[in-house]
Amino acid sequence: MRFQILGPTAAWRADGKPVELGGPRVRALLTLLALDAGRIVTAGHLVDGMYGARPPEGVANALQSQVSRLRRALGRDRVEFHPAGYRLVADPEDVDARRFELLIRDGRQALAGGDPERAAALLRDGLDLWHGAPLADAPHAEAAAAALEELRLTATEDRAEADLALGRHRELVAELTRLTGAHPLRERLRAQLMRALYGSGRQAEALTVYEEARKLLDEELGIDPGPDLTAAHLAVLRADPSLTPPAPLTPSPYTTPAVSAPPANPRTDPAGPVRVGLRSQLTSFVGRAEELDRVGASLRDGRLVSLIGAGGAGKTRLAMEAAAREPGEVCFVPLAPVSGGVPQAVLAALDIRDALLHGHERSRVDPVDRLVAALADRELLLILDNCEHLVTETAELTDHLLAACPRLRVLATSREALGITGESVLPVTPLRLPPPEADDPLDYPAVRLFADRAAAVRPGFAVDEGNRAHVTGICRALDGLPLAIELAAARLRTLPVAEVAARLDDRFRLLTRGSRTALPRHQTLRAVVAWSWDLLTEDERRMARRLSVFAGGARPEAAERVCGLPEDVLFSLAEKSLVEYVDGRFRMLATIRAFCLERLEESGEAEEIRHAHARHYLDFMLATDPLLRTSEQLVWLARVDEESDDLDAAVRWATEAGHLELGLRLLAHSACYWWMRGHRSASSHLADGLLSALGERRLPGMDEEFAMCVLVSAWSGRSDEELGSRLSEVRTLLPIESLPKRVEFLMMLLSMFTGPPSDFEVTYDLLRHYGDRLPPWQQSLAYTGRAFLLQVLGRTDEALAEFERSLAAFRRIGERWGIVLVLSGLGNLRQSQADHRGALALADEALEVARELRAYTEIGEALCRRGDALAHLGDLEGARADYREAAELARMKGSMEIRAWALLGLGEAATADGDLGTARDLLVRAREACPRSWYSTEDTWERIETALTRLDAAGEPTGGGEADDGWASGGRACDGETSR
Repeated sequence: MRFQILGPTAAWRADGKPVELGGPRVRALLTLLALDAGRIVTAGHLVDGMYGARPPEGVANALQSQVSRLRRALGRDRVEFHPAGYRLVADPEDVDARRFELLIRDGRQALAGGDPERAAALLRDGLDLWHGAPLADAPHAEAAAAALEELRLTATEDRAEADLALGRHRELVAELTRLTGAHPLRERLRAQLMRALYGSGRQAEALTVYEEARKLLDEELGIDPGPDLTAAHLAVLRADPSLTPPAPLTPSPYTTPAVSAPPANPRTDPAGPVRVGLRSQLTSFVGRAEELDRVGASLRDGRLVSLIGAGGAGKTRLAMEAAAREPGEVCFVPLAPVSGGVPQAVLAALDIRDALLHGHERSRVDPVDRLVAALADRELLLILDNCEHLVTETAELTDHLLAACPRLRVLATSREALGITGESVLPVTPLRLPPPEADDPLDYPAVRLFADRAAAVRPGFAVDEGNRAHVTGICRALDGLPLAIELAAARLRTLPVAEVAARLDDRFRLLTRGSRTALPRHQTLRAVVAWSWDLLTEDERRMARRLSVFAGGARPEAAERVCGLPEDVLFSLAEKSLVEYVDGRFRMLATIRAFCLERLEESGEAEEIRHAHARHYLDFMLATDPLLRTSEQLVWLARVDEESDDLDAAVRWATEAGHLELGLRLLAHSACYWWMRGHRSASSHLADGLLSALGERRLPGMDEEFAMCVLVSAWSGRSDEELGSRLSEVRTLLPIESLPKRVEFLMMLLSMFTGPPSDFEVTYDLLRHYGDRLPPWQQSLAYTGRAFLLQVLGRTDEALAEFERSLAAFRRIGERWGIVLVLSGLGNLRQSQADHRGALALADEALEVARELRAYTEIGEALCRRGDALAHLGDLEGARADYREAAELARMKGSMEIRAWALLGLGEAATADGDLGTARDLLVRAREACPRSWYSTEDTWERIETALTRLDAAGEPTGGGEADDGWASGGRACDGETSR
C-alpha cells in the first residue's frame, strides 16, 4: 500500500486501486500516522494534530472512533494500538514524504560529489512527488508542514544549483525570478538568479539584483549581504570565468513549485562561534551536575527546552552553564528588564541594527520577519531568560522562529512553561538538603553552596560540629533555594551563623542585601517572591494566600473546599511555580508560604479561611478515625500521615482563636492516630494548650472530648498536681466502666490512665453483659478487657480463653493494633507462667505486626517484652540489643513508659553482669522516666524499686542465682494494662 501526504491525503492498494478514506478526521489521522509510518505516534500528538488547541469533550473516545474508521478503510492490521499510542504498519518508503526526503538526500550527496546531472535528476524526481500543500488534510500540523515546505524550497535551490552547473542558465531565469519575488530575503536564490542572468548575457540585470537585495537587507533588516550573495556580486564584477555556463548536456523539463519558508543551510562564520551575552561567572557552580547533563541531553534531542521553577531556584545560572558547554553560536537574551516587544529584544541582543527608513512610503519589515531572515541560515542556540512576565509573546515568537528556522534551538527560563508542542520542560528544583540523620551535611549541595558563599564573605568559615546544626537549619528553612541561601550566607559579614539561623522567622527583613549589580528583584528575598506574586491574576492571588493556611500542602479537593475556588486555579499556580506538586499534594515552599501568609493577613480573610481549614480537618477526622481501627487502617494511617502537620495546625489555631469546642473535637478524634503513630510530645503540648485555654470552663455535652484531652495531656509522662486533679475529674465524669459513645478510642485509654475499677468482679460482669452488643472494634476490645480482668482475678484458664477469643475477633476485622494488644497480653500471661519461650514467640509475632503498622509505642513494648523473655532464657546480649533499640525509639517518640521499661531492662542486665555502678545509673534513670500518674506503669515502678533495693542490699556483684531471681520477679512494664 502506498500513501500520499504531499498534497491531499490519499492511499492506494498494491493493485493500484485507491482506498476510500472517508471524512476529514480520518484523513487527518492517516496524515499524522503516515508522517511517522512504522513508528508509534502518541495519542496526545494525534489529538493536537487533529483538533488543535481546543479538542472536544470526550476527545479520547473521538480518537478511538476515528481509529476504528481508519482500520475499516485500510484493514485492521494496518493500524496497531500500543500503550503509548498508535502505529501505521507500513514501510516508511511507501509514504511519499519519506521517499521525497530520501531522494533529496541522495541528490545532495551527488551534488556534493561533483555529479550535477545525477543530482538534478534525483532532486527533480523528489520534487515531482509534490501534488499540493503538504499535510493538507491535517491543518493543525503546521510545524511539520512548515518543515516539509522548507525542505522543498531547499531542494529547489539545490536543483537550481545542479542545473547551473549543467549550463541551464537561460531556462532558470524565469523560475528564479518568480522564487526571489516570493522570497525576497532569500540570499541564496538571489545569488543563483545573478549567476543565471550573467550566464544569459545579462550582466547589468545581475548587478541590479544585487543592489536591490543589498538595499532591502540594509533598509528593512539592518544587515549586510551574506557571503554567498557577496561572492556572486564580486564574481559578476570581475567577470569570473566560473560564471560562464558550460554547454548543456541534456534538455531539462522544469517545474515551478510554489514554495515558502526559509533555508536550512547554515552560515559558516570563519571567525569561530559567536557567543553573545554570556558573562564569565564570578562564583562557583554548585550542585547541579545532573541537571546540567539533562539540559545538554535535551538540547541534543530537541529544539526547545524550558527550565521552569520558583524564583531564586537558579534557572538563569543553570542556563548559562549549559550554554557554555555548547560548541556553536549562542545568544543570551535577558528579558527581565523588558516590558514588551520580545522580537525587538532578540534583535537587539543579536546586534541587528534598526532599519534606516528613507521616506514614509517605504513600509518597515515586521521584527519577526527580520528575525526569520537573520536566523534562517544560522545554527544558533537562543537563550530567552526570565520569560514569565512575557510568556504569551515569548511563546508565539519561539513557535514561529522554530518553525521557520530549522537549525535554531531555544533554551528558555521561566516560572511557567511556554506551552508549545515539542517543548521539553525541565523543572529546576531547590538544591538537595541533608536529612536529619546525615553523617556529613557537606555531601548535600544546599549546604555546600552556603559554605562556599559564606567563606567568600567570611574568610576561614567552614562547616564543623559547632555550627553544622545552624547551617543545615538555615538551608532547610530556606527550602534549599540557591538565591535565598546566598542571601543568608552574605549576612555572615555582620552576624554569626547562629544569629542568622535564629532570625529566619523574619526572613524577609533579614535577607535584604543581595548583589548591587543584580536585578532589583534578585536583591532581596521579598522581591524575588513579589515578582511572581505580581504576575498572578486576582483569582490566583486569592488562591495563593488562602492556600498558605495549609501547613503541609493540600490535595486538590481540600484546597478547593477550604479556599473556595475551583481546582483549575490551583493547577495554574503549579504551572507558574508558586506551588509544587509532590506525591498527589500541592505544596508551597516555606518562603513562598510566608509571603502568602502576609498577604492573607492583609486581606482580612485570615479568620474565615483558618476556620474553614479547621472545620475541613474536623470533618476529615470524623470520617477517618473509625477507619483507623479496620482492615484498611494501613491505608488510612498513611493518609492521615499526609495531613499530620495540618491537623496540629488546626488544633493550635482553634485553641488560640477561642474555638474550643472545635479544638476539643479535633483533638479527641485525632488521638487514636497520634497513639498508634507514637506522636506523644507534640500532641500532649496541643492538649496542654487546650486545657489551659479552657481553664475552669466545661463545655456542655463534651465530657468524652474533655476526658480525651486530659488523657492526651497525661501521656507525655509528666506528673503534677494540676494533671492529677484533672485525672480525678475524668474518673468522676467517666467511671472506669463507662462505654464511650462518640470517642471510641477512649475505651482503651481510660483504665490505662485513671486506674483500676473499684470492683473487678462487677466490671467483668458489666463487660460480659454489654460486650456482645458493642460495635465490632469495641466488642473485640471488651474481650481483651475481660481477659485482663480474669487474669487479675486469678482465673488464668478463663483469661487465656478470652484472649484467644479477642485475638480471633481482631483478626476477623483485620485490626492490627488490637492484634498487637492481645499478643502483648498473651505474652504477659505466658511470662507469668514462666513459659518464656512461649512469651518470646508471642513477642516476635507482636513485633512483626507492630512494625507493619508502624506503631512505634507498640514496637518499643514488643522489644522490651522480647528482651525480658531473652533475658530469662539466658541471652543477655540479645536482650540488651532489644532494650537499647526500644530506649532509642522511646526517646525519639516521647514514650516515657517504654523508655523506663527499656532502661530497667538494661539496668537488670548490668546487675546480672555484676556492673553495679552502671546498673544503678540505669535504674535511677528508669525511675526518673517512669510516669507516676499512670495506673498502667505501677508494676514498672515497683520493679524498678525492687531492683534498686536489691542493688543496695547486694553491696558487691551478685551471683547468678540472685540475678535470676531478679529477672524472674520482673513482669511486663505495663501490667496495668490488664485493666484495659
